[in-house]
Amino acid sequence: MDPFADTLQRLREAFVSGRTRPAEFRAAQLKGLSRFLRENKQLLQEALAQDLHKSAFEAEVSEISISQNEINLALRNLRAWMKDEKVSKNLATQLDSAFIRKEPFGLVLILSPWNYPLNLSLGPLVGALAAGNCVVLKPSEISKNTEKVLAEVLPRYLDQSCFAVVLGGPQETGRLLEHKFDYIFFTGNPQVGKIVMTAAAKHLTPVTLELGGKNPCYVDDNCDPQTVANRVAFFRCFNAGQTCVAPDYVLCSPEMQAQLVPALQSAITRFYGDDPQSSPNLGRIISQKHFQRLRGLLSCGRVVIGGQSDECDLYIGPAHHRPRPPQAPPARGPAPGLSRPLSRAAPTVLVDVQETDPVMQEEIFGPILPIVNVRSLGQAIDFINRREKPLALYAFSNSSQVVKRVLAQTSSGGFCGNDGFMHLTLASLPFGGVGSSGMGNYHGKFSFDTFSHHRACLLRRPGLEKIYAIRYPPHTPRNLRVLLMAMETRSCSCTLL
Repeated sequence: MDPFADTLQRLREAFVSGRTRPAEFRAAQLKGLSRFLRENKQLLQEALAQDLHKSAFEAEVSEISISQNEINLALRNLRAWMKDEKVSKNLATQLDSAFIRKEPFGLVLILSPWNYPLNLSLGPLVGALAAGNCVVLKPSEISKNTEKVLAEVLPRYLDQSCFAVVLGGPQETGRLLEHKFDYIFFTGNPQVGKIVMTAAAKHLTPVTLELGGKNPCYVDDNCDPQTVANRVAFFRCFNAGQTCVAPDYVLCSPEMQAQLVPALQSAITRFYGDDPQSSPNLGRIISQKHFQRLRGLLSCGRVVIGGQSDECDLYIGPAHHRPRPPQAPPARGPAPGLSRPLSRAAPTVLVDVQETDPVMQEEIFGPILPIVNVRSLGQAIDFINRREKPLALYAFSNSSQVVKRVLAQTSSGGFCGNDGFMHLTLASLPFGGVGSSGMGNYHGKFSFDTFSHHRACLLRRPGLEKIYAIRYPPHTPRNLRVLLMAMETRSCSCTLL
């Protein structure tokens, strides 16, 4: 018995009926999403705390507010985004109407990950609903408390004839992918991305793949080490390093490394205290499997900060030098059915790391920061360019020419000079990868465009046949010259036939 067949059939019938196309319906769904966030804020904060030990600050900044901002932007601009886009015409089409119409694809599948389980579910969902699609959302089963809220609470705020949440692990997701969808949006690692793309190819279904990769962070000799350390430590530790755009490794000279390491130690101590393991501002490793993977990377290079691990607490990071105080209970208990937090994590810095070390072969996705030495900016650029294209790239320097050279001579999904992933806060910038770090993009209007088919439309009058007869055989040199002249345009060449 196929567990998804009835749900998918219901959603397809709703789309075919035209229910999702009017702007009023789309706006109503977006307003429902907004109410979901407002009315369940505490429940969501508790779920995020249980899944990832996210502080109220991190939950608000990176999950709740950013999702609400996407909704607000879509509501303000929905009718403008939906409006037919007029295009330039050539002489042959001057009497016609030419435009691009943004149409919904139909039945869309969104596969979201565990590291930002709310934001990376609702962000694509905003675009899909604004574009007028019916949506199946499959949240990650690993972040089980947030999954529970999305499955049990979110559907109450949306039209359930056009929206559904489905649950399950890899086996259920594999069965789900056997079905034909009109668009698939996946966020996760490249290995699973290949599985999704293979399944989509069987139905010729278009995809957006938001993947990851090893994001380089070049630190020039001409910069303030403490400023760089503050920013790198903050963005590396955010969500316990479990962020696809986090700086994955540092490239710098041995001289800069000698200044950067104590500056990183200073930043970590100021941010998280002498006992980072007990800090309420640090997240935790999501699971035992990921903890064991990260602990295996600690043998690479030489540990200069942290390196200790606590399997019971799934903790990786600096040791504390005093007895750990008893943990106080949370200020408010978890909602019924939500499990309590299990663990925390903190940063480790590695030096003497070689390019061939295991820590340099995969996205770390945890609080470990390797430092690789390079002797020049050119060597750093060569190092970056011989590896797969990353999702993000960072360059720190007091010289704008250095930052601009890194930008000009490399390729990545996104780029930020002299900071971490602040480019993600701009809905006016597309977020997406390139090469092995992904394909397609979203955020703001880019989300609406991603989930819309851009239909080329030309409306022509039924008359004027004598003028258009110049196209028909028998062909003559004169008719050809006139036709080619009529097809010319200053901005592009168009096909008339």
